[in-house]
Amino acid sequence: MILLIDAGNTRIKWRLQAAAGGLIHDEGAIAHENLAPLSRLRSTVAAPLRVVGSNVAGTETARRIRDALGVEGIEWLRPGAQACGVRNLYAEPGQLGADRWAALIGAHDLHAGACLVVMAGTATTVDLLSADGDFLGGLILPGVELMQQSLANGTAQLPLAAGSFAAQPRCTADAIRSGCLQAQAGAIERMFRQIAAQPGALCLLGGGAADAFADLLELPLKRFDNLVLHGLATVAAQPAGNTA
Repeated sequence: MILLIDAGNTRIKWRLQAAAGGLIHDEGAIAHENLAPLSRLRSTVAAPLRVVGSNVAGTETARRIRDALGVEGIEWLRPGAQACGVRNLYAEPGQLGADRWAALIGAHDLHAGACLVVMAGTATTVDLLSADGDFLGGLILPGVELMQQSLANGTAQLPLAAGSFAAQPRCTADAIRSGCLQAQAGAIERMFRQIAAQPGALCLLGGGAADAFADLLELPLKRFDNLVLHGLATVAAQPAGNTA
């Protein structure tokens, strides 16, 4: 059995699947402060358990996950120059976030053409991937809620209030909410222009905050909420030493 772990800034997603064939047995998401479900999950797996993960939440989180699972080692994904047909054109490939790297690998496995890989969570990442598997570069911007919080924290008269989207907002709460949503959609659409003319160009959108602005996007779009886990599964399926 293989356990896939996506340790993000807000939640930890996991998927338990068969080592051969990738049949999914169970999956879920948990809060950082409650890792007990991982311990219970480990106790139900009789066969040897391989754990493959992506972690952007820090070394302490990695240690707590390892302790909760009671395993000697976890295969944490390390971004490099290439893997599974994806080439990393970052100036320093190792500085790319492991979650972004996994999502790019997952996207390349899912879609044969050029695509824009968007993950919307605490932060929103917007990454360009060519049809040939070249990661061309991308954006990182505050997520919707973080944008709203920054306005409330950094200004005297803009509250952290629940607003609604409006094309022409006429109250402060709606103006804040609409501005944050339009910023997300605008950044995504501007990046997509770089590949829009290519055959089969597509935006793959995932993440817990994607629902907030998905309907605003005017581009070819497919929702896929577990790109990181899919990318980790793609990596785990490769024979040892054969991830190029």
